[in-house]
Amino acid sequence: MFAMRLHQPKTPLQWEEVADPVPGPGEIRVKVLTCGVCRTDLHVVDGDLTHPKLPIIPGHEIVGRIDQIGSGVTSLSVGQRVGIPWLGHTCGHCFYCSDHHENLCDHPVFTGYTRDGGYATMAVADARFAFPLGEEGSDVEVAPLLCAGLIGWRSLVKTGNAQKVGLYGFGAAAHIIAQVLVWQKKQVYAFTRPGDAKTQAFARELGATWAGGSDELPPEQLDAAIIFAPVGALVPAALKTLRKGGRVVCAGIHMSEIPAFSYDILWEEREIVSVANLTRQDGLDFLSIAPKIGIHTTTTTYALKDANKALDDLRHGRFDGAAVLVP
Repeated sequence: MFAMRLHQPKTPLQWEEVADPVPGPGEIRVKVLTCGVCRTDLHVVDGDLTHPKLPIIPGHEIVGRIDQIGSGVTSLSVGQRVGIPWLGHTCGHCFYCSDHHENLCDHPVFTGYTRDGGYATMAVADARFAFPLGEEGSDVEVAPLLCAGLIGWRSLVKTGNAQKVGLYGFGAAAHIIAQVLVWQKKQVYAFTRPGDAKTQAFARELGATWAGGSDELPPEQLDAAIIFAPVGALVPAALKTLRKGGRVVCAGIHMSEIPAFSYDILWEEREIVSVANLTRQDGLDFLSIAPKIGIHTTTTTYALKDANKALDDLRHGRFDGAAVLVP
């Protein structure tokens, strides 16, 4: 098969021909149809996540069609279209797995980080962590749902019954969750890079009640805010937008240092929480509701060989929505 592989952080991915992977017991192999390009991939490549398996094939928003099945797999079949997300395996016996918090497993495996991912023509996955996708929706449109959508969904659940929700960093995840919020008849307040009129207009097209720069205050206090951008300075900025008892949800796997801030913007029972990984139940819940919502993902496609360009365009915010690689 062919793959784009990372040999050392902070170096370009290399186009290579490698041996076709073989699924072991409990595993499946897919022919990759598409793979979304996630900001977490950027953190792996840029060395922000410090313990990848090297060399590694990044990518964890995989849409593929099963072409081989390992022994013991009975829940999936050859020819079936499946999605393969970031969480690739859990131990099943640590405290967190036993307590229904497998996203916090002490011994996890992560697709595209500690096991090879989807920047390739084939990929192997634990069958228990592959989601049946059915045939609705194009391969390109579905790919961003497998991380941007799933992490966005878990972050949204963390906001509880919030009706006025701010979204900081209006990229792949925010443009999906904005559509969920509108479907739920809630209000979206979109925060972009200061002066980014194009992205603010994009947010309004998706139904945002208000859109402005991350250095601005919205016209009214919010119930909750979700921070998708990996910028620590947005935490105190988001706190300042909240009503009493409001909550800031930090959705990213990596964030720059959070600056010191005055206690008075946290007081009155405002909260800061983080989201880590996802559970299989998150996947089942979100992927079952997404077709009912009619989510449309805005995508820019790249050939697999152009993965480095896709990552650089993501790094510099050169597209709306999500990037998707097509082998």
